[in-house]
Amino acid sequence: QVQLVESGGGLVQPGGSLRLSCAASGFTFSQYSMSWNRQAPGKESEGVASISENGGTTNYADSVKGRFTISRDNVKNAAYLQMNSLKPEDTAVYYCFVARRGVRGQGTLVTVSS
Repeated sequence: QVQLVESGGGLVQPGGSLRLSCAASGFTFSQYSMSWNRQAPGKESEGVASISENGGTTNYADSVKGRFTISRDNVKNAAYLQMNSLKPEDTAVYYCFVARRGVRGQGTLVTVSS
C-alpha cells in the first residue's frame, strides 16, 4: 500500500543537527513533489520545506531558511531533511507529505532542549 515512513528524530541540544529520512513505498515516488511539514504541541501544522519531482526546485519556510536542507534520492525512493543550528522552537513532530497522493507519514518527534 501507499506508505511514507519517517525516521531520524530524537533529542538534540540547541545548535545541534539531525537528519530526518522519509522512505516511500507503494507508488512511483519520482513522479511526485513532496514536502516536510511539522506540528508543534498546541500549534497548527506548518510546511517546512518542499522539493520538486526531480529535486531541481526547493522551497523553505522563512523560519528554517539557511538552516535546513531538503533533498531526495529517487533511486532509493527516499527524501531527507538535514537540520542544522537547531533551536528550541524547532521542537515538533516532523512528517513527510505527498499532497497529490494525499498521503503523509506518521511523523518523527524532534525535541530541541538543553
